[in-house]
Amino acid sequence: MIITHKIGWDKCLSHMIWPAIEKGWQDKDEEIHFFWGLAGKNVDKIRECIRFDKEWWYVDVGYLNVPFTRYPEPKVDWDRTYFRICKGNLHTIRGAVGDGTRLSKLESEGIDCQFKGWQTGDMTHFLLAPSSPTVTMHVNGMSVDKWIEVASEQIKQATFGTEFQEMPIKIRQKPRPGNQWWNTDIREELKGCQAMVTNMSLSAIDGILNMTPVLSHKRNIVSFIAGQHISKITKPMRPGHKTINEWLKMVVDNQFKLSEIADGTAYDLLMKQPNNHLKPEQIQEQIK
Repeated sequence: MIITHKIGWDKCLSHMIWPAIEKGWQDKDEEIHFFWGLAGKNVDKIRECIRFDKEWWYVDVGYLNVPFTRYPEPKVDWDRTYFRICKGNLHTIRGAVGDGTRLSKLESEGIDCQFKGWQTGDMTHFLLAPSSPTVTMHVNGMSVDKWIEVASEQIKQATFGTEFQEMPIKIRQKPRPGNQWWNTDIREELKGCQAMVTNMSLSAIDGILNMTPVLSHKRNIVSFIAGQHISKITKPMRPGHKTINEWLKMVVDNQFKLSEIADGTAYDLLMKQPNNHLKPEQIQEQIK
């Protein structure tokens, strides 16, 4: 039984996505819960699913996309906008590598999805880019301000006595209407960046695609190719082209257009991923 959890905001993208899920997803006798983000009562409902070992899927903005406006009202190019669908987690953390067909398709649509190597030369700063307050509290159990404080202190400890000891730490929070990051481009802050640190933000992908090594939470999709310990920030992971391109092929097989959700393409591709056949409790074991 498919259960799509509704969001009260009348302009929420989920009002377009849930009918597509209901049309393109194969139903079964057991409950299958779908959540759009962590708004409303979703956090409590997700915890309830975990507690009772119920199958649940998380749907949100895709990993690789054209830029689009979400606030104060969504403006979406439905022909080039993708959404991620993850079983029992906020991001995909296990996935099979695709054949590259979908990656080529994204390139043809003008979506930035090419690895360009890593920055070289003199670096000027570190960048902290936390997730939203809701996600940070859900994943890290603390406020964004506290996360920034903790991460900054860990960077200072990791760089003490090194050439990076005096390197400034810049902050970039989620752009929202009215804050200082609204309508600014993260690529400007990635120039000269020694490393970006985030928890679950998709800005981690911006970092990778703009030649900046990343350290993230282990539940972030970039954890395949990024460090997870700030203690390593002076020598962050910089995987080669082959590794990054294999990762990109995996990423694109876990995000879908609205039309692909409705016509069953999303369901068919996701069911080819071995991890999506695990029981709910097995997935929770992976992310502990």
